[in-house]
Amino acid sequence: MILIFREPGQHIRSIYREMKNNYYRFMETFKAPFKGRSLLNWIDWTPSEIETLLNLAFQVKAEAHRGEIHQRFLGKTIALIFEKRSTRTRSSFETAFGEEGGHPVFMSTDDIQLGGKESVKDTARVLGRMFSAIEFRGFKQEHVEQLAEFSGIPVINGLTDDFHPTQALADIMTLKESFEELKGLHLAYCGDGRNNVARSLMLICAKMGIDFSVYSPKELFPHKDIIEICKPFAEISRAKIQISDKIDVVKGADALYTDVWVSMGEENLKEQRIKLLSPFQINADLMNATGKPNTIFMHCLPAVKGQEVTEDVFESTASRVWDEAENRKHTIKAIMLGLI
Repeated sequence: MILIFREPGQHIRSIYREMKNNYYRFMETFKAPFKGRSLLNWIDWTPSEIETLLNLAFQVKAEAHRGEIHQRFLGKTIALIFEKRSTRTRSSFETAFGEEGGHPVFMSTDDIQLGGKESVKDTARVLGRMFSAIEFRGFKQEHVEQLAEFSGIPVINGLTDDFHPTQALADIMTLKESFEELKGLHLAYCGDGRNNVARSLMLICAKMGIDFSVYSPKELFPHKDIIEICKPFAEISRAKIQISDKIDVVKGADALYTDVWVSMGEENLKEQRIKLLSPFQINADLMNATGKPNTIFMHCLPAVKGQEVTEDVFESTASRVWDEAENRKHTIKAIMLGLI
C-alpha cells in the first residue's frame, strides 16, 4: 500500500508543531521547589524542606512502581564527578537522571583535571558553563563546597569524608516506610561514630525529631564539631542525642544501623579496626538488647558480613538493606527534581 499526502509540507509542519508542543509540555510540567540550590549537607535545610524532598521521593517511587515514564530532565545535563568508586550512588544518579530524559556524564579523576593541573575553582567555572548541575563524590568537603561556590549551578554532595547527605535521606525514607511516623523514633548507630554516614544521620535525625544514639568505642566517638552543630537542632525538634560505649545506649531503639569498619582510604587500619570494633558488631544478641521485637536492621552497603554484622541478621526479616538501596535512587531523583 502506498500512502500519498496531498500536502506533505503541511503534514510535516503539523507533526513538528505537535512534537514541539509535547517537548514544552514536558519541560513545564514540573517546577523545582528549590531550583538553583545546592545540597552539600543538611545543616541549612529546614525540617519542612526535608519533608518536601521526602514527599517527592515517595511520589517518584510510586510512579516507578506504576511503570510511569516522565521526561522532567529533558534537555538537561549533569556532570557526575567520582573520585571514589561507587555502586549505588553512581547507579542511582545515572538511571534517575537518564530515565527522565536527561544526559548524565560520568567523570572520574582519570578523565578530568580536578585539583591537579586545574584548580577546583577553575573546573567549577568551566562545568558551570556546560552543565545544568554537578554531582561530586570524593574525599574533601571543601571541594564540593568550592564547586557550589564557583560553578553557579546546583551541586549535590554524593559523598565526602565529612558528609553523605543522599544516603541519610534514603535512610529516613526507609524509616518512614517502616514506621510511618518519624518523630519520636530511636535510631542507634553501631560502629565507627566518626564516619560520614554517622555524622549525616546525626544531623538529619536532629532536624527531624528522631532520637539518635551512637554505640561505639570511645576512640571512635563522633567529633565534637558535629555534636555542637546538631545540639540546637535537637533542642528545637526535642530529639535526644546519646553517645556511649555501653550497650544500654541501644535500649529502646527502633532501628540498629551500621557501616563497614574500614572506610575507603583507611585500608592500612584494617586489623586495628577489627580488634577495636568487634564488640560492637550487630548480631542477634545486640538486636535483642533493644528490648523491642520489631527493631529493624539498616546498612548503607556494601557490607562485610561477619564483621560489622552477622549473616543471620543481615538476611533476616528485620533487615531493610534492599529497601534502603532502592530508596537511594528515588531520593536522589527527588533531590535532583527539587534542585535542577
